[in-house]
Amino acid sequence: MTESDPKPRLWIRDPLAILAADAAGGVVVQGSRIVECVSAGARPADPVDETFEAGRHVVIPGLINTHHHVFQTLTRAHPLAIDKPLFPWLKALYTVWPRITADAFRLATRLAYTELLLSGCTTAGDHHYLFPKGLERSVDIQVEEARASGIRAFVTRGSMSLSERDGGLPPESLVQDDDTILEDSERVLNLFHDRAPGAMVQIGLAPCSPFNVTKRLMRESAALAERHDCRLHTHLGETLDEDAYCLAMFGQRPVDYLEEVGWMGPRTWLAHGIHFNDAEIARLGRAGVGVCHCPTSNMTLASGQCRTCELEAAGSPVGLGVDGSASNDSSNLMEGVRHALMINRLTYGAERVSHLDALRWATEGSAACLGRSDIGRIEEGREADLALFTLDELRFSGAHDPLAALVLCGAHRADRVMVAGAWRVIDGQAVGIDAGALREAHTAAARHLFGTA
Repeated sequence: MTESDPKPRLWIRDPLAILAADAAGGVVVQGSRIVECVSAGARPADPVDETFEAGRHVVIPGLINTHHHVFQTLTRAHPLAIDKPLFPWLKALYTVWPRITADAFRLATRLAYTELLLSGCTTAGDHHYLFPKGLERSVDIQVEEARASGIRAFVTRGSMSLSERDGGLPPESLVQDDDTILEDSERVLNLFHDRAPGAMVQIGLAPCSPFNVTKRLMRESAALAERHDCRLHTHLGETLDEDAYCLAMFGQRPVDYLEEVGWMGPRTWLAHGIHFNDAEIARLGRAGVGVCHCPTSNMTLASGQCRTCELEAAGSPVGLGVDGSASNDSSNLMEGVRHALMINRLTYGAERVSHLDALRWATEGSAACLGRSDIGRIEEGREADLALFTLDELRFSGAHDPLAALVLCGAHRADRVMVAGAWRVIDGQAVGIDAGALREAHTAAARHLFGTA
């Protein structure tokens, strides 16, 4: 086939089930996009070049992760931090994270991207705020690793500028001054931020949280985002300690702080968003501010329960995130979907939240948080980002509704994953990744970090 020839057409045919309207016969993929949804019993309107028989597969849109800290794969389930709430957990790990090297960070990123792909995730959002000496080019490493793995990446250039000396939480070794942060933020936006439909890499700006940065940095990040047409992200409303901190430091609650620094708008999505009152939820909804629900992390740290239904009713997009692998201890978004269903049923009742709601948060809702209208659904014209699961394990035996079974019976590993029309997971294995070698190298890096290599 020459360069002038049209791209081949692949028919993903007759799936066991598919999360799409009028597509029981599957979908046709050409290039990076879905070009046709096929009705039950029908054939594609135009000839296809290849057919993938999907009769064993449940097909859903590729999951979209909207909050993570991939460096934390190096500090999972460590005795320094387990069994602690957020602030003590952070202070314990702040003693370790300054020792992360560029090589270790590369392995952490590669491992997290691979985990996400294997869980059916096709877009990896990360909130990276760790820039000690030697990690100044962290965003560059994440972009390189995303391109190598084939995953779609939304990397946010995070930051911390208030150390313990300034009334913040992190040590001096983990903070940068505002000017350094803003200069590098503009650098990575110019290098990597792609605003075109189908973009494989996008950049956002993400000062870590109100208790770790200055108001000047928040305001100037908002202005920079406006100039570069990018998104804004931060932690907000995660714990009651944060509320108390904002009242003590700024004389205002976190949402008031957000409005004062110019972040109350549809460019912004927030991580966690647990402790908002009714009036604050209404304000966030009117402004179109998105919220990333992180159910696994919230339960692990006992932070509280995000008011997902009220936020959506008010007008806020709600997405899902795995959050960092030291407060989740996994980078598996499909498990996060199940956790979202369970904790929200506990909050709202069995009739109020279904498996389809949880899947929607991880797909359409997450896409809305990232400002993407080209991913998150299976329909003609959207990017061909797909996750295909089989129901061959004992856990699924006896299940009658295949889509419900994915969530209720605990699917956690995809059999096939497609990103932008290319297979990135085949037969449960990430393409081009030696998982055994990666695990060995990553484990050695984690042990070295704690001096146990």
